Amino acid sequence: MNTLIAAFSLLLPWPLRRFFLVKFWGYDIHPTSRIGLAWIFPKHLRLEAYAQISHFTVCKGLELLYLKEHASIGRGNWITGFPTGPSRHFAHQSQRRPELVLGRHTAITNRHLIDCTASVTMGDFTTFAGFNSQILTHSIDLEDNRQSSAPIVIGEYCFVGTNCVILGGSHLPAYSVLGAKSLLREAFSEEYALYAGTPAAKRKTLPADWKYFSRSEGYVW
Repeated sequence: MNTLIAAFSLLLPWPLRRFFLVKFWGYDIHPTSRIGLAWIFPKHLRLEAYAQISHFTVCKGLELLYLKEHASIGRGNWITGFPTGPSRHFAHQSQRRPELVLGRHTAITNRHLIDCTASVTMGDFTTFAGFNSQILTHSIDLEDNRQSSAPIVIGEYCFVGTNCVILGGSHLPAYSVLGAKSLLREAFSEEYALYAGTPAAKRKTLPADWKYFSRSEGYVW
């Protein structure tokens, strides 16, 4: 029944649909925010002012989807998680949080696969660019023969190039770039750096005066 009601809500004009989602799902959606023709049904949804989610994106299985002011998710993204609760899966990780949090003016572009079995956090003014990148917070722990997960953190003012893979436990520091087709699997700490390769490693230091690292508007014209 809930699935039918959710499907019906997609047919409503946005002002009525927003009222419906706030009233019956208890979501926190600012009047200036907007969701396109997209299946967005986490347990908790919070959209701050001018946040946007575009058409044909799917978000399910998350405890929380939180977009801060002017954050955006583009078209055709697939965002999933494994819900908390009684299950043999991830039973050893009682503090696991299946959530996606985007900072102010942060953008996920189009056609990415994002696994939020553990938390995925992106800082302010970050661009998850291009298409066909993958975020994978969970995998099989071969040593212990069980599913396991680890959070991923992408700092503020970062740029992630197209067709990258980011694995659980990774950290891309603030003011950093992850080159196209890179595999990030470590928690790096040095800011103002280019990380690239398979696996990714620091390739060079980036100038702190690059305008991308000090912009006050997320969208790049």
